[in-house]
Amino acid sequence: MLVGPLVSGTTYRRGVHLLLGAVLLLPYVLVGAAFAQLLTAPQMPLQLTLLVLAVALVVAAVPPFLRGTRALEIVAARSLLGVSLPDPPATAEPVREAGDTRLRAALWFTMHLTIGGLVAALLLIPLTTAVLFIGQLLGIGGESLAGLRLGPLDEHDSGWLALLGAVMIVCVGYAVAGLGALAAIMAPVLLGPSPAERIAALEAGAVRLAERNRLARELHDSIGHALTVTTLQAAAAREVLDDDPAFARRALAAIEDTGRAAADDLDRLLGMLRDGEAAERAPRHRLADLDGLTTHARGTGVEVRTEIEGPVDGLPATVSREGYRIVQESLTNALRHAGRVPVAVRITVDGHLLLIDVANPVTRPERPREGGHGLDGMRERVRLLGGTMTAGPEDGRWRVTVRLPTGGRS
Repeated sequence: MLVGPLVSGTTYRRGVHLLLGAVLLLPYVLVGAAFAQLLTAPQMPLQLTLLVLAVALVVAAVPPFLRGTRALEIVAARSLLGVSLPDPPATAEPVREAGDTRLRAALWFTMHLTIGGLVAALLLIPLTTAVLFIGQLLGIGGESLAGLRLGPLDEHDSGWLALLGAVMIVCVGYAVAGLGALAAIMAPVLLGPSPAERIAALEAGAVRLAERNRLARELHDSIGHALTVTTLQAAAAREVLDDDPAFARRALAAIEDTGRAAADDLDRLLGMLRDGEAAERAPRHRLADLDGLTTHARGTGVEVRTEIEGPVDGLPATVSREGYRIVQESLTNALRHAGRVPVAVRITVDGHLLLIDVANPVTRPERPREGGHGLDGMRERVRLLGGTMTAGPEDGRWRVTVRLPTGGRS
């Protein structure tokens, strides 16, 4: 539509952005006018004038290259021009901006001021014409209007002048729309991220994704295990409540302990979200804490046989923690899918290798559980540590075998 740019809110928002450039240009104009006056003053020594001029040029050239100037220009362009621009990296160790990035930002700053000054000049033309026209209509004559001498206007002249003013306003509107569109096109080119910033953004995104996946695994393994064990313990207590009250009391006590442990794990995971590295130093279960895990499982009425060979206390902390989670998830899967069947857990530390073997009888075929991520999470843990994992039926049993390198420590 022909009048679309004149009635579009985008045109006026972009016009505000361009006028901001005119505001930024004003100090440069004032300083330039002052130095022009100095240069024409005969009493001013030439050497001093050149020195002050050189200093002024250096000071004037600094703002376009500042990191903060680019950041502010990005915010302004995103808000008023309607372009999509990412924020510059704001990390503890910010990406060192390349010379190309600073040069592009300086070119944008210069273009912003130039276009802004042009728009301001274009706006002054119809405004000046309107002031002169209104002044003549009010009978203000002589040289009282900007030193211009205008004779009295008749009806014919007034009509032509009004039409000329309307045409100029329309032309200025289209000029603002066109220059605003040009600025919107050039903003991503001159203010967009550099290759180094793109790489930094991708790396930061990968770190965030890895952290989310890690927290998801932690929640699945710890809270999921606690819920499974608690459910089975409650079911076992209900079945023998009348016949074996002592077992029911032990099951209820185990439920209480499991709930407390789950609450502690949840607090630790929430602390990771709040405090980052500080929460990472919080105590976490290791293979040396396996007795507590198997005790909770036995509280459901399941027989859990544990065999440990080798010094698990000497394992690297990461390997020991991930090994604990792997055993925990294997027990959870056995309790959830196989029912109350014996589970055999074997932990072996052999030189530079940690071997984890968890097996239980397969009682009946289970339909796949929707949304299960237990085995996938275990495989991810093993892969990150450079180990291998097999899981599946073997001679009437479901068996999980994991081999993890210990990094040369035993």
